[in-house]
Amino acid sequence: MSGSIQRVGVVGGGQMGAGIAEVCARAGLDTVVCEVDAMAARAAEERVAASLDRAVRHGKLERDAAQDALARTVFTAGLDGLADRQLVVEAVVENADAKTEIFTALDKIVEDPGAVLASNTSSLPVMRLGVATRRADRVVGLHFFNPVPVLPLVEVVTSLHTAPETVTAVEDFATRTLGKSVIRSQDRAGFVVNALLIPYLLSAVRMTESGFASAADVDAGMELGCAHPMGPLKLADLIGLDTVASIARSLYDEFKEPLYAPPPLLQRMVEAGLLGRKTGRGFHTYHRG
Repeated sequence: MSGSIQRVGVVGGGQMGAGIAEVCARAGLDTVVCEVDAMAARAAEERVAASLDRAVRHGKLERDAAQDALARTVFTAGLDGLADRQLVVEAVVENADAKTEIFTALDKIVEDPGAVLASNTSSLPVMRLGVATRRADRVVGLHFFNPVPVLPLVEVVTSLHTAPETVTAVEDFATRTLGKSVIRSQDRAGFVVNALLIPYLLSAVRMTESGFASAADVDAGMELGCAHPMGPLKLADLIGLDTVASIARSLYDEFKEPLYAPPPLLQRMVEAGLLGRKTGRGFHTYHRG
């Protein structure tokens, strides 16, 4: 791949995928978002439009700039629209089989052999995704944080196959084009941030599960006693309890540390569909919309 990245694809238009697409479009990039069907593609477009509108209302973005960003973003069903992309960022559900299947498909669809295929995975092995393609040297982890338009960090995760020029290209893209800050991580479950964060969140879940303290008191303790902007259980609700549980399982599978295992209460809440903010109820209750 020669020159700077100008044509970006995003696979998945959920909370993370929509955020990644938004920051790319706001940076002036030709952006394509692919979803599983037309209805999901329309929902992704509405998600990006709503976020841009919030930025305008809060004085973070001019109305014309928001309209331009939305105009340069294409929302489509299927992966065929990604053939000419220089960078594709996968941002689907945190499931190894689903992500591997997408990387195998992208390897066949994206025409430029020098194009970078990146995953927004928060915990899964980048190596597994790379070897599902014929271009493992061009596969890298590019882990953004929620909400993507607000949080400045991107983790760049390299496998044993990732080429140095791939790392240079994505770091330049993240810093110069998107204005993000970058940290590097080895290809280990949880990478840097979640390897530190998830045990903390699980400890808060166990404290509540045991009856030692209420969810409200756990959060108030860390907000008021440690000056954290958000308590651990509120943060878990924001991330999504299904995502927290998935990352915890990845950490436990890799390291076999008991404190990485998702507590029974967390697993039951996921099974019950109580996933946090996105469902209106987790450790706290939220009024959607």
